[in-house]
Amino acid sequence: METIKNHFFMDTRVMLGRSMRHIFRSMDTIITVTIMPIAMMLLFVYVLGGAIQTGTPNYVNYLLPGILLIAVANSVGYVSFRLFTDVQRGIFERFNSMPVARSAALWGHVLTALVSNVMSLTVIVLVALIMGFRSPAGVLSWLAVAGILAMFTLVLTWIAAIAGLSAKTIDGASAIAYPIHFLPLISSAFVPTSSMPSGVRAFAENQPVTAFVEAIRALLSGQPVGNNIWVALSWSIGITVLAYILAMRAYKRRG
Repeated sequence: METIKNHFFMDTRVMLGRSMRHIFRSMDTIITVTIMPIAMMLLFVYVLGGAIQTGTPNYVNYLLPGILLIAVANSVGYVSFRLFTDVQRGIFERFNSMPVARSAALWGHVLTALVSNVMSLTVIVLVALIMGFRSPAGVLSWLAVAGILAMFTLVLTWIAAIAGLSAKTIDGASAIAYPIHFLPLISSAFVPTSSMPSGVRAFAENQPVTAFVEAIRALLSGQPVGNNIWVALSWSIGITVLAYILAMRAYKRRG
């Protein structure tokens, strides 16, 4: 059993390295995942922020949690794209014919999303600090924020894996990103939900992204998190388990 586990971890590390090299060779990925959220943050803070009433003196403090989640959402299309490309090129079939742990290739893509998002989110936070973002959060609160972002990344990555493994065309594989992009926009990421019409407000307050946004915002501002972190955790576990099961079924059919 120990040999099998070591074999799996070694193979997964190799697959992670392979996927990370693809990331570094693709400037389009870097621009979309990192530069676009930064551009959005600059736009909202310096152009639209003065007209948005959030009840906080520093709009970048209010905005940053949503921007971090948008950056993660931007990476989803590339996960499904890379998986679809591997399927079309017969990469998985080659790996399955070799002495490689069967699920290592899939886990390589999942871990790549985590690692690449850590780098992108770090850059975004540094830019936010330059723009005036300040937080009284301690080390434990920042670690909790990192954990929430990692959960959010895993949720979206496993959803993207389903699309990448099941799609018939490249457009179909990438299309999963579009509905996910809308969720942060229809949440408390940019404005308080109390300013929205009743129907939109009901959706915004009860969709998963708002729970993630509010939990991160509370942690970074040093305020009590309340039930938001438990709501976010519940959404994460439920969606991840379901998406993982469906993704593994699609992966086995492809293998």
